[in-house]
Amino acid sequence: MRVVNGKTYLVRTYGCQMNVHDSERLSGLLESAGYSAAPEGTDADVVVLNTCAVRENADNRLYGNLGHLRPVKDAHPGMQIAVGGCLAQKDRGEIVKRAPWVDVVFGTHNVGSLPVLLERARHNAEAQVEIVESLEVFPSTLPAKRDSAYSGWVSISVGCNNTCTFCIVPALRGKEKDRRPGEILAEVQALVDQGVLEVTLLGQNVNAYGVEFRERGAFADLLRATGRIEGLERIRFTSPHPREFTDDVITAMAETPAVCHQLHMPLQSGSNDVLRRMRRGYRQDRYLGIIDRVRAAMPDAAITTDIIVGFPGETEADFSQTLDVVRQARFASAFTFQYSKRPGTPAAEMDGQLPKDVVQERYLRLTALQEEISWDENRALVGRPVELLVAAGEGSKDAARGRLSGRARDGRLVHFTAADGVRAGDVVETVVTAAKPHFLVADGALLSHRRTRAGDASEAGTRPTTPGVTLGMPGIGVPAPLPAAVPACS
Repeated sequence: MRVVNGKTYLVRTYGCQMNVHDSERLSGLLESAGYSAAPEGTDADVVVLNTCAVRENADNRLYGNLGHLRPVKDAHPGMQIAVGGCLAQKDRGEIVKRAPWVDVVFGTHNVGSLPVLLERARHNAEAQVEIVESLEVFPSTLPAKRDSAYSGWVSISVGCNNTCTFCIVPALRGKEKDRRPGEILAEVQALVDQGVLEVTLLGQNVNAYGVEFRERGAFADLLRATGRIEGLERIRFTSPHPREFTDDVITAMAETPAVCHQLHMPLQSGSNDVLRRMRRGYRQDRYLGIIDRVRAAMPDAAITTDIIVGFPGETEADFSQTLDVVRQARFASAFTFQYSKRPGTPAAEMDGQLPKDVVQERYLRLTALQEEISWDENRALVGRPVELLVAAGEGSKDAARGRLSGRARDGRLVHFTAADGVRAGDVVETVVTAAKPHFLVADGALLSHRRTRAGDASEAGTRPTTPGVTLGMPGIGVPAPLPAAVPACS
């Protein structure tokens, strides 16, 4: 492929963490092909929209953004627009029919094709649409330019084998594909070698990891092995599924010091009847049993969840059961959604679609209850010391209030009094002085401040890169061969 010199790019990301991580790959691919990131406030030569098909009105948002880009492209001859991600996988050639000024459409399974498709569209002077039905290469074999100097995503699997009736992801991401453990550990090591302190193991259903190579307990083993990497201070993972969540994972979390006591466990509904229609594969008692066992092993664990309100056929009694589970589980926070039809899902064709006003009223009751619980749980932390990994851009009012922000080990956001020399990527300890439903405040002197290599990189404006890790090993118990450190790029 011909290297493109002097051209700039911009990647806009919509949707989930998987899309965020895919966008890091897209940035890495474009930079490997000779593009550079467009300076802020300038028009890029290539604009990539990495789309989501799960969020409500995702298609309207895409075509609205494409409409805004049309006059920009008209004013800049040679500019290219590419659309990728889940909505591209779903809508395919429809995108260039509705927005003929789009140059490239690519799907979730062929992210690595983007530079070639851009070059082909430029050479042929016509749109290129390439949607493949199965994964061509595992995304982590592609180069990546990371967004953060201190925290990194590491994909352990892609796709999903579940058949939840409200979810279109399996149709767009395909069946689950697992990476070998050695490849995962090698990528984590490559990030740690560049100063990264925290990784999040990422998959549509992380605790099903190992199903492809038939290793029971593979995810718990992976947590332990990742925790043995020297210099890695925090390990998170998202998202597990209650149906396949096993006690060996709880034990691994409790016994591996680097694993954060944070668990995002999607509930979706507290009603057994609704869970059955959702095809979730568990019931209320199993879900609450998992929560009880997690808290028995890790009393300080912060548990978060996803809940859908107004699923087809949901009665007031069903919704009341959801409220009961929320009261019992006492989540630190919850991502709550009003059900809306997703074309192509079984739930979209179900009887019992609820009126918007009914869904809205239930949603407001749920969010009010959860906010009350979140506030109570946060107030219980006032007066306690907390270790924070200082973050960039998480507090919109920090500058005006003389604060910085960071994440506690349990994932809670804390706004704390700024101090000289503290940078994103450093680690501080402070004391919680106040609580709000969605964050904590620490308006006092720091107890400690540790400067880190991640803080050095943040201050210098550099970010880790990974060239694509393809190493493998037969099992987690054997040390993996690891690549040499990869220098960070600016």
